[in-house]
Formats: sequence, structure tokens, C-alpha cells
Amino acid sequence: MVVRKFFAASTREALKHVRDALGADALILSNRQVNGGVEIMAVAEPEVAKVMSASPANPASAALPERFMARDAVTTQDLINEMRLLRGMVEGQLAGFAWKDLTRSSPVQAELIRELLGRGFSPGFARALSTRMPTLYDRTRAMRWARQVLANSLRCVVAGDDIVSKGGVYALVGPTGVGKTTTVAKLAASCTLQHGAHQLALVTTDSYRIGAVDQLRIYGKILGVPVFSVKDEQDLAVTLAELRGRKLVLIDTVGMSQRDKRVAEQVALLTGHGKGVQRLLLLSAVSQGEALEDTVQRYRGEGLAGCVLTKVDEALSLGGAVDVIVRSKLPLHYVTNGQRVPEDLHLASALYLVERAFRGEPPPGAFRAGREETPLAFAAQRRTPAAVSGG
Repeated sequence: MVVRKFFAASTREALKHVRDALGADALILSNRQVNGGVEIMAVAEPEVAKVMSASPANPASAALPERFMARDAVTTQDLINEMRLLRGMVEGQLAGFAWKDLTRSSPVQAELIRELLGRGFSPGFARALSTRMPTLYDRTRAMRWARQVLANSLRCVVAGDDIVSKGGVYALVGPTGVGKTTTVAKLAASCTLQHGAHQLALVTTDSYRIGAVDQLRIYGKILGVPVFSVKDEQDLAVTLAELRGRKLVLIDTVGMSQRDKRVAEQVALLTGHGKGVQRLLLLSAVSQGEALEDTVQRYRGEGLAGCVLTKVDEALSLGGAVDVIVRSKLPLHYVTNGQRVPEDLHLASALYLVERAFRGEPPPGAFRAGREETPLAFAAQRRTPAAVSGG
């Protein structure tokens, strides 16, 4: 196992050298203050895994009884767990040292990170954004700069390029309770007002929920729009062929957890055999950032044209949602902020969303990291890559 030594003037700089040379998952073995700076001993994680998984040097060990081999495996796993625990303890201490270095050398950058964390942004994103901040900014200019960068990084669809104006075949997908059927109704009402009911058709694949088809039929009856229910891929293909002359076809789908194995089946149903269906992923603004990120990853794939942010009116903070949408680089088509049809559907505005994310004081609560907990927040969460564009 190759152990490497790193030296720098500060802990933060030394950790950066470790990260650049060995990766974000490097195992920190020790750190100490030395003349002129900090010395860190570290090893790349693949090196540790290689040692742990290596076969015994003695060939005769292959003939050992299974009970000894099992005991060997348990001992090895205990050692791995202890090393992980040790690593977590050391990383927590190093994070504290690095935070102290940062607050002393770059107090405005530290304050920006703390503000972003309080608004619900992930630690990795907050760190990456803050490192791009121009030097010599005071707090006011730093916050103004951060808002502008975030607004530039949100890919919001503009008027004229929205799906109601352009038309097409769109399936609204996402977890249960995110507001798919209501959003279909809002889009349908907008299309009816712009193009007339004859240019629109509604389709549902949701045969699981009791009354799901009836709910969509009620909306269709009010708008004077036909509603079709399909059961399988062939049925959907035939229905879409019959509706080829319509400007806009909206498909309401069954809600399911992002971890449900049927998500892949749903993608196949909607996009198989060249149907030309584009998917819009609905994300709830009240969900945790981790849940939103997991949802995006699980629903990615062929035909994902962008997302819709729902329940903005119910969210205490939009930081987590803005964070995930920026990093996923998904086009944001609409936001919804209530149950009214179609009044509570709006084209997404980057400036509004960023302003909303920073409006007022950060919401208090036990789940917000305070000044003392900020270093622990960085130590507890793996580094999150940033995807910001513009400065």
C-alpha cells in the first residue's frame, strides 16, 4: 500500500493537494502541524481496497476449512469498518481545521457558504460556488454575485419555446403525489385557451389509482377535450397514431417511487418503438434535496425533455430544488404554486426562483447547520460536483 505525504501552508491547501492527487475518497492516515505549515499522510482508497481484498500469501490457506475462511472474512470486515470510522473522525477534525482557516483567511467566502447552507443548498455545491467568487468582494457584493451566477445557471424555457406554444407529445412523470394530474389539467386549459380544444387530447396510463381515470375525464369534459385510457405499449402506440393531427397530446402517468423497478418499465412504455413521446419530470419543491437528486437520477434516460417544479407555494426554501436543477442541467419548463387551473401554472423565471430561494431570513429548525455545525456538515456529506455557468 503506497502512503503519500503532503505538505502545505494550511490544512485547506493540504487537503486540496490530497484531493487532486488521490481523489475525493482518499483515506487520511494522519495530519500534524510542522514548521511552516501542515503535513498530511494519505492513501488512495483503491490501494486500501486492494490490500483488503488480496488473497493470503500462503497458498496452503486455500485448503483451510470454510469456518476459518469465514472468520477471516469477518476479521477483515471489522478492520475495514474500523478504518472507515477512523477516517470519519479524522475528516471531521480536518474539516474543522479547514473551516477555521477559511473563516480567518476568507471571511466573506465563509459567510457565503454559511448563507447557502442555511438556504438549503448542498455543502459541495456551496463550496464549489464560493471558490469561484472574485476576491475583495464584501458580503453584499458576494451575495449579489452568487444570485446572478445561480440565475444564469438555471436553464429556464422562454415563452414561445414552451410546450403549449410548440406542441408535441408529452408524458408527465414523477413520484406519487407530486401533482401530475393537476399539472396536466393546467397545461390542457392553457392549450385550450391558446389553440382551441380541437388541438388537444389527453391520455392516461394510470390504471392503478382508484378514480384516476375519472378525475382526468372530469377535466376533459369541462374543457371539451377527449380523454383516452391505455393499458399497454401497443395500445399507446395505436392511440398516438390516431391523435397524430393534434397539436398537443398530454399523457398522465401513474405515480411511483423513484426506486420502484417499474420506473424503467414506464420509460420503455413511453419511448419504445419510436413513439416520439417526450417526458417531463415533475419535482416537488417541498422534497428534500437528496430525494430530488435521487429522483432525477432514477428518471433520467431517453426522451427526458426537462422538468416542472411543483408546490412552490408550500416550500419553506427553494435552495435544494435550485441546487439539483442547476447541477442536473435539466431545462425547467414551468413552476406551479397552487391548485387553481390554469392560473397557478407559470413559465419558469430564473430571477424569481433565485430571489425566492433567498427571500427573508433562512428558515429556522433543527435540520439547519448552525455556525458550530458547519464543519460537521461538510465532513458528513460527500463532495457534490457543481454545474454553474456564468459569473
